Amino acid sequence: MRIRATVAVLTGTLALSALAVPAAQATDAPKVPNLTAFSQKGPGDETVGDTKITKVTVNGGKDIVVGTSAKKTVSITVTATDPSGINDGAALLWHGSKFTADEIDGILVPGEDEAADCKAVNSTTGTCTIKVVADPKTNIYGNILAGKWKVLAGAQAKDGDYIIRDTYASNVSVKRAAKLTTNASPEPVKKGKTITVTGALTRANWDTLKYAGYTSQSVKLQFKKKGASGYTTVKTVKSGSKGALKTTVTASADGYFRYSFAGTSTTPSVTSVSDFIDVR
Repeated sequence: MRIRATVAVLTGTLALSALAVPAAQATDAPKVPNLTAFSQKGPGDETVGDTKITKVTVNGGKDIVVGTSAKKTVSITVTATDPSGINDGAALLWHGSKFTADEIDGILVPGEDEAADCKAVNSTTGTCTIKVVADPKTNIYGNILAGKWKVLAGAQAKDGDYIIRDTYASNVSVKRAAKLTTNASPEPVKKGKTITVTGALTRANWDTLKYAGYTSQSVKLQFKKKGASGYTTVKTVKSGSKGALKTTVTASADGYFRYSFAGTSTTPSVTSVSDFIDVR
C-alpha cells in the first residue's frame, strides 16, 4: 500500500537527515541530529545555539494544487539568522496530527540528491530553497490528504548551531485540482427567447486517479455583454449529479456566459472558458 511506503520514508530513509556540518568544523561543531530519530521521539522543537528561523514560505504563498497524473514541484524557502551566518537549511511538508511515525499519514520530502540552495542575504542571514515533489501516483495517494498540511523547517549556522521546528507553520493548503465547463444554447437565439446554460464541475479524485463530479456546490453563472469590460453574476446554481450544472436565462444581448466556482478548503477556485451567444 502506498500509505505504508510513505510512512517508511519517514521512519527509514528520510533524506533530510543531513543538515551537513561544514567539513572544516566537523570535529568541533555539534552535528544536527538525524531527523528520522527526531520524529520518532515525539513532537517538539530542538535548538542548539542562537540560530533563528525568521520566515518560511511554501509555493510562493499559493495553494498546492495537484491533479491526477502530473507531478507538482513545490519550493520551500527558509530564511534564518545566526551571528556566524547560515550554512544550510532543510524543510519538508507533512500531514497528520503529530510529527511521529504513528501520527503522520502523508509527507513530502526532497529527493535523495536534492540539496538546499542557500544564498546569503547578509553576513548573518541566509535564505535556503528546498524543493519537494507532490505526486498523485505516489505520495499524494488519497483524498484524505486534501486540506491543511504542516511545515517542518530547519537551519544550520556556519559555526554548527542549528534549529529544527517540526511545526513551523500549519496552514499550507494541498488541494484537489478542479475543472469547470460552460455551454450556452441554442446559438444563435432570438432576443427574448430562453437560453439554456449547462456545464460540469469536476475535481481530481486521488483515490482513483480520475476526475469526478463535485456535487452540491454553489457555482456562479456570469455574463459579459459584448464590448463590456467585465462579468456580472446572473445567478447561482447548485451542482448536481456528477457535478452537472444547468439553468436558463432570457436572451437579451450578444455576449459571453461562463461558470465560476469560488473553491473550498480542499478544492481551488476555477472559472470555465466562456461561451459566446449570438442574440438576433
